[in-house]
Amino acid sequence: MQQVREWTAPAVRFVKRRRDPVVVQAFRSATAATIAYVIALRLSPEVAPLTAPLTALLVVQVTLYATLTNGIRRVNAVVAGVLVAIAFSLLVGLTWWSLALLILASLAVGHLVRVDEYVPEVAISAMLVLGVTTHGDTAWARIVETLIGAVVGLGCNLLLAPPVWVEEAGESIEGLARRLRQLMLRMGEEAAGRLPVDRAAAQLHEARRLDHDIVEVDAALRQAEDSLRLNPRVREGLLHRVVLRTGLDTLEICTVVLRVLARTLTDLAKEREPEPLFESETGATIEQLLSEIANAVVSFAVLVTTSVSANAESAEERLAAELRQAAATRDKLAQLLLEEVQRDARRWQLHGAVLTEVNRILDELDTEHRSHRLLEELDRHTREQRERLSGLNRLRERLGVQDRLWRNRAGIGGRSH
Repeated sequence: MQQVREWTAPAVRFVKRRRDPVVVQAFRSATAATIAYVIALRLSPEVAPLTAPLTALLVVQVTLYATLTNGIRRVNAVVAGVLVAIAFSLLVGLTWWSLALLILASLAVGHLVRVDEYVPEVAISAMLVLGVTTHGDTAWARIVETLIGAVVGLGCNLLLAPPVWVEEAGESIEGLARRLRQLMLRMGEEAAGRLPVDRAAAQLHEARRLDHDIVEVDAALRQAEDSLRLNPRVREGLLHRVVLRTGLDTLEICTVVLRVLARTLTDLAKEREPEPLFESETGATIEQLLSEIANAVVSFAVLVTTSVSANAESAEERLAAELRQAAATRDKLAQLLLEEVQRDARRWQLHGAVLTEVNRILDELDTEHRSHRLLEELDRHTREQRERLSGLNRLRERLGVQDRLWRNRAGIGGRSH
């Protein structure tokens, strides 16, 4: 069996590499650019019609959903940039001052044609195309090449299924969960001993830096959501989008609560320095609890990014078991903190805050809580889709009434003759 795995390993790696979204996107881009160039060779008078493949390369970067929703604006931006570059190549060519004027003119044209968020792409397209149009003979040839590239790029987006970026988004979510886990483990170790104020402040800054990680994961998730919409290669695209999005929302809430917990430990360290934050048994229980919660966070991320299968069921069972263990440790911690408060009530607010923040994280990771959130999101999407369909039905009814009126008038006119 081991020899069979070794023999098949290269083939498995080759198949995975071929299905990698980066490879798929590169194949689509190369295909679109090549087809555009071949067509332009036949229709354009230029010897090397490079504007066509360049335009196709820019347009084919749009996902299928973006093509059908805001792809027209992006194509307009590319075409506008190409036309501006053509005009500059015919009038002044490429110099340092003409490049500055090109950028200004491109940005102004972008606002005029109302391409919204794609205004910078007008200037980018113009700069890229200017290099291959400085020796063009006629503007007409470049316009033809631009239209060829735009049409081929849109056709490839419609005919060649774009890559699905779900796996990359899942890796980003798991990476965020593992960074949360590492910070929780360090916070638990420090809370179990004497936590200096500067060390507690460093942990607080580290928790704040996780906000940047969330922004990056959100960008990867948006790309995955766009790749799932209207993609013929994907079944149950809505379910995948909702699962990933609600999973990231939960991790974001856990990140915020963890930052508040770090703030609480920092305040506690300031008040108790140079004494330990907690008594030895309480500190050890906090370390154990944060370790269990950290493992549950990773299990939650694995559950979110696992396909609906037996693997998902096992991941959910593992998460449920870890949460039960963490809940038992939480109850033990609550009793220990109560005993500390009864002995010394001066810091009961901070002790109560620690317990509240831990409870919030456990509540967010709870499987029942997650199921309710998933159902709420699915219901919301269903209501929005029903509203859109009802709007279309009302429009059809109005058109149908108008059509019947025209038919009745035609019938009356026909009978009067």
